[in-house]
Amino acid sequence: MSTTEFKPDDSYRDTIATVDAAGKRVWLYPKKPTGRLYRARTWISYGLLALLFAGPWLRLNGLPLLMLNLPARKFIVLGQIFWPQDFFVLLLASLTFLVFIILFTVVYGRAFCGWVCPQTIFLEMVFRRIEYWLEGDAPQQKALDRRELDWDKLWRKTTKHALFLLISFLIANTFLAYIIGSDALVSIITDPLTAHLGGLTSMVIFTGVFYAVFARFREQVCTIACPYGRLQGVLLDKDSLVVAYDYQRGEPREKLRKNQARTAGDCIDCHQCVQVCPTGIDIRNGAQQLECTNCTACIDACNSIMAMIDLPPNLIRHASENDIAQGRKFRITGRMKALSGVLVVLLVALTGLLLSRDNVAATVLRTPGQLFQKTDRGTITNLYNISVINKTNHPYPVTLRVLEPAQGRISLVGANGLKLPAQGIVEGVFFAELPRTVLHRTNQEIRIGVFSGKQLITETSTKFLGPVQ
Repeated sequence: MSTTEFKPDDSYRDTIATVDAAGKRVWLYPKKPTGRLYRARTWISYGLLALLFAGPWLRLNGLPLLMLNLPARKFIVLGQIFWPQDFFVLLLASLTFLVFIILFTVVYGRAFCGWVCPQTIFLEMVFRRIEYWLEGDAPQQKALDRRELDWDKLWRKTTKHALFLLISFLIANTFLAYIIGSDALVSIITDPLTAHLGGLTSMVIFTGVFYAVFARFREQVCTIACPYGRLQGVLLDKDSLVVAYDYQRGEPREKLRKNQARTAGDCIDCHQCVQVCPTGIDIRNGAQQLECTNCTACIDACNSIMAMIDLPPNLIRHASENDIAQGRKFRITGRMKALSGVLVVLLVALTGLLLSRDNVAATVLRTPGQLFQKTDRGTITNLYNISVINKTNHPYPVTLRVLEPAQGRISLVGANGLKLPAQGIVEGVFFAELPRTVLHRTNQEIRIGVFSGKQLITETSTKFLGPVQ
């Protein structure tokens, strides 16, 4: 094993591939990738796209799989409704997700960006494929853009951008459905335009944003706008798994010449890895480049060249910087183990909260300004306000009972019963009545049960005021 010390020209870190020395945009024409890893990415992308577009229409327990209605402060995850009262659960879920991102990046680098990120999937697997279909591969696209406007160029460009707008409209509708729900989206589409001007405006804005991102902004989302890409310099270290060039094998580089024995490294400086890169970088400059999304297109391109010239594959491969430098296999560090332990604890706590979470929650408060009252029966009454929230998609007729002390009873004010609507709230006023003999303190805790038929669906506690003993 060679121990060549690789020292690339670090001047590439002062610029990005999409901006020239004058500060103008450099339009990228990445070559269409092929290979084993690209095929795997394609099938994963198809599955994720199918799940994304089907998600708002799939139901679990009569509710969407996922809906994040921020204006209404209503969140549905896997068929369970989360209201502001469940903020602590959402907070723990957010912390779990944040730690997962850190852990995943420390261990696997930016594999999420290249394989799962919606930006990458839509750009590489949808919009660029339309370009390859209508305009050809990278050389044909360059030639078409340089050519004077004629009928052939006009219809190709017009068709491409019309399809871009159509797909952007579909994406906008899909993301809007994740916010307001598929039923509300159908109403916006089917009702007269004047009935949903706000929803129509949202569709137009979302469509314009997605079109601008995928038609013009493109890879600059990853290199300029995405905070995750900026964070990788903090999260990654020399033991993180990344897409890396094996300079121990490849250096020094030398062009392949016919009938001449090679005296240099395996890299023949063909630039195929650069030509297929969707962000325009040269992976041979070193690992942990800001623009690298670990999409593995360069691995497929390099492996195809290695196969053609009868050299071993994986000159560019998944490895850490220390793996390349020291010729060792990938290993789990102490920090990875520590982060894994934290993640496991958070996941267990989150699972426990979700499993123990009540589908119905009740809040009982004594009516302000009201003291206890004595009755002719020798009992004491307190007046309360109750609010019951239903986190399910099923209505409940509910009744109230005093669970402790067992001798207590409840009388609703001005109502024969409470009807708890699906995904709704019911409020009421009631008297709690206790025999004086069970009151041992002037401020005693009692438990109130909320029943649907004979089933106890939730319970809560409150304070009961009584006379001085």
